[in-house]
Amino acid sequence: MYYIYILRCQDNSLYIGITTDIKRRFHEHISKANKGAKYTKAHAVESIEFCMACQNRSIASKMEYRLKTLSKKQKENLIQNHDNLKIYFQDQLDLSLYEIIQVNIE
Repeated sequence: MYYIYILRCQDNSLYIGITTDIKRRFHEHISKANKGAKYTKAHAVESIEFCMACQNRSIASKMEYRLKTLSKKQKENLIQNHDNLKIYFQDQLDLSLYEIIQVNIE
């Protein structure tokens, strides 16, 4: 299982990534460990705002790329209303391959 996620940083910026273990990856980002992303080392992470699951890396990478092409306003709209996925990507991706999930990080 692969996860595509959007993190909110303390400066209100958004970071998008993929992983096979969302909880581990979140902790890598907040700990600013060597395995964390360069971006999140400079922009402290606050929370996971959006997460979706899919079956393989290829499918996850396609969604990650598409999410990164959205404007900040579109990303915020997606976080507020997940149905915007259909508006933004219906003609570009098979959305039945993705499942939006809730992630509880303790």
